Amino acid sequence: QVQLVESGGGLVQAGESLRLSCVASSRNNGLYIMGWFRQAPGKEREFVAGIDWSGGRTNYSDSVEGRFTISRSNAQNTAYLEMNSLKPEDTALYYCIADNAWNNIRNQWHPYWGQGTQVTVSS
Repeated sequence: QVQLVESGGGLVQAGESLRLSCVASSRNNGLYIMGWFRQAPGKEREFVAGIDWSGGRTNYSDSVEGRFTISRSNAQNTAYLEMNSLKPEDTALYYCIADNAWNNIRNQWHPYWGQGTQVTVSS
């Protein structure tokens, strides 16, 4: 069982930046693939970014490539999502996920999800 707790969301203006954090805790302190999804009101949940166990591989959706950066600190069991040049269309509830399979990173089905942190970008 893995528990994920997100933080760092908030209200910003277009063009500004935010950094989201996701702290993972598990009984075996194992390493997991981690990632971020988001869901805007009235829209389907979508993949944002993912990072493998070592941090050596990352994957981004086309809509955030070049603006967002995912990273992790295994010493702190934390994944980060640095979001720059934010746009109003980035407004959504952002969820952290953890999984064991890198090939599944873009899929909707992951065993562990956080509760979400709200990001609102005003124009």
